[in-house]
This record gives sequence, C-alpha cells and structure tokens, in this order.
Amino acid sequence: MARAAGYFLHAQIEAGSLCPTTMTFASIPVLRSEEALYGLLRDKLFSRRHDPRDLPLEQKHSMLIGMGMTEKQGGSDVRSNTTAARPLNGSGRGAAYTLTGHKWFFSAPMCDAHMVLARTDNGLSCFFVPRWRPDGHKNGVLVQRLKDKLGNRSNSSSEVEFEDAYGVMVGDEGRGIPTIIEMANHTRLDCVIGSAGLMRHALVQAIHHARHRSAFGKYLAEQPLMRNVLADLALESEAATALALRLARAIDRSEHGQDADGFEAAMRRLLTPVAKFWICKRGAAFAQEAMECLGGNGYVESGGEGVMARIYREMPLNSIWEGAGNIMALDLLRGLRKGDAIAALAQELAPARGSAAALDRLADALPARIEAMATETEARRLAQDVALAVQAALLVQTAPPAVAAAFCASRLGGEWGQAFGTLGAGTDFDGVIARALPQ
Repeated sequence: MARAAGYFLHAQIEAGSLCPTTMTFASIPVLRSEEALYGLLRDKLFSRRHDPRDLPLEQKHSMLIGMGMTEKQGGSDVRSNTTAARPLNGSGRGAAYTLTGHKWFFSAPMCDAHMVLARTDNGLSCFFVPRWRPDGHKNGVLVQRLKDKLGNRSNSSSEVEFEDAYGVMVGDEGRGIPTIIEMANHTRLDCVIGSAGLMRHALVQAIHHARHRSAFGKYLAEQPLMRNVLADLALESEAATALALRLARAIDRSEHGQDADGFEAAMRRLLTPVAKFWICKRGAAFAQEAMECLGGNGYVESGGEGVMARIYREMPLNSIWEGAGNIMALDLLRGLRKGDAIAALAQELAPARGSAAALDRLADALPARIEAMATETEARRLAQDVALAVQAALLVQTAPPAVAAAFCASRLGGEWGQAFGTLGAGTDFDGVIARALPQ
C-alpha cells in the first residue's frame, strides 16, 4: 500500500520512468522462485541507489529489469511465440540456455536484464536474460530500432533480435506463461495506479487553470458549466484512485498473511482485470476533457513540454500495455469461473448496501448476470458494471456524502449524460470541487 501511494505520486511527476520501475518490482515474486539466482540479485533489486552504469551485474550495486513477451506474428497471443531456447549444459529451471529469435516489443532495453518468453522442446518457458554474459561479454541481444511511439517518449521501447543470447530458465520448463503471468499481474496493478495518477495530475492542472483564468467577467471556476465539468472530473479521479488502492490492498493482504479466509485473494483475482480495463479505459476521455478546460493552451506542445498534451499522449498506453481491453474482459470471465467470485463480490459490496438505491439495484442484478454470462459478447459491459459497483461502494465508505451521492446518481442512477460536465443540477458542485483541491 505504501508503495502504491508512492507510485501514484510518481505518476504525477514523470510517467516515462514508471515502466522500468514497474517491471523491476513485478519481477521479484517470479525471481524468488529461483533461490540461487535470486540470492545473487536480491540486494541489487532492493537497492534505493540508482546505478546507471552499463556494467556486468556483479559490478553494480543496483539493477533494473525489463520484459520481452510480444512477437510480431502473435501480439497478445504469446502462445504463437517462436523464439527458441537451447540448453547449454543441462536443462530445466535454473539451467543456462541460448535464445534465438526476436521480440517486437522489448520494454526498456537499457535495463540490466529482461524476463523473456522462449520455446523449448517442452513448450514456452520463462528466462532471465541479462545484458552481460557470465564471461564478461555483452549478451547477444541486438536492438534493431527504438519504437516511435505516440507518447511515453522518455522511456525507450525497442525491437530486438536474439543471437545466441544467454538466459537462465525461471520456473518450470513449459510453464512460461503461468510464470510470467505472475509478473504481469503486478504490472497490471501499476497500469491502474499510473492511470489514476495521471488523472489526478490532469485534474489538478484543469482546476488550477480554471481558478486563475478569467472569461466573460469572472473566473472560469465560477462559471456554472465549468463547475459541472470540474466536479465531474473530480468524481472520476477519486473513484479511480479508490479502486486502484483497493486493488493494492487486496494484493498486499493476500501476499502478507492477512487473508485467512481467502477473501482478499478472490478480490485480487476479480479486481485486477476489472480495474485494468475500466480505469485505464477511462483515462483517455478524462485527459481530453481536462485538456479542453485549458482551451487552446492545453493542446499546445510548447516544444514537447506541454503538460496537458503530454498527459493526453501518455494516457492510452496503460490501456494497451499488459493486455488491452478485450484481454482484460476475457481474463475477468476466466476469474469468474474459478472460486466463489460472486460471494466475494457480494461481501465487498455489503458494507455500502442501503446507502444508495442505484447501488443496491446494481448489486442485486450482478450475481444473476454473472451466472448467465455464457458468451464473451457482453464481457466488457460486465467489467464496467463491476468496476462502477465497487467504486460506488468504496466512495460510500470513504468519501464525503456529497461525493458518494453524486457518483451514484450519475454513474449508476441514470442522471448522467455520458459525457463529462453533465451532472444533475442537484449536485453539490462546491463540495465536490473543494474535496479535489490540492491542500
């Protein structure tokens, strides 16, 4: 939880440095499964002192780790990967291999090592591929080009070829996808927190501008329509933050012995795809509306330094990276078929029942909809509604009544016009905006 709060603040300063931070953090649970390898890396992974030097790992006091899963012929379908791994001396977990093939997206190529999927005779396996070989020579990871991306420009992404690249198998042979999915579940958490952080950053920029810019005889923040827009953005931002931190809490408790009945593990399985789908999906529309609050000045790059333009270009990344919307919706369906997800969701919503009629109606309807979900066609709508129900329940329990009431009335009660700035006239605009002001 403490790390999640720090990451939320980090996202509001510079999102481009989040990627290697995320992947290094997410690699630790996977690497722990290889005791000998982890023993060599642990202190470097937990070091708080950045070491930018390009040196063999034994000469460094800290390290960063990237990831290489995607190949051009498969995209999200990593089962179609063709990169091949050949054993050097012995096989199986902890053994050394050479890798030959390519990666279409190789995240943060400047990192000291990468977690990579490659195919052995027994199927896809996970490998730790360092930048330097044990013999002191550079590894056979050849950068073909850097990606010319829409945003996230301060963080390199690349295409690479492996020419007999040295790697160590992590996890069981042929179980590479389940092994690296453990890493992906942590990176998906950071996609959620990062999007919520960017929303907060954009909201603060919009509110600040509106409180200092005069038009038609008074500040923009005093204009009724602008107050509606700002309040609506504030609701969305707080709901995103609440859901992101709820997911972080589920991971925290399920991993640290605070989940005797398995409830937090069930919520983690449920909320990871739900929050990744909904919050990251909402980010782009949120950034566009916040940019519009600044008018033409928000659209101007100013030599690449335009804050709102940079946020706008950054926003779509978290929705695409680590599984786009359809992948998350399908992952939700898989999670619903395992364990008692319906009971866990009911337990999550129970403390907020009776506080808002719209929330009660949605909570009553969700179990039957989940049970009846026989095809994938409506999976996105289900992910959306689960997200909204959990967000509403969290705000009822943690936010001032004005915020919770406005969220439930607009997102659940049909009083919203499906565009920001369409809250009902009975909304406590002053109370919602005051809640969002930086202190």
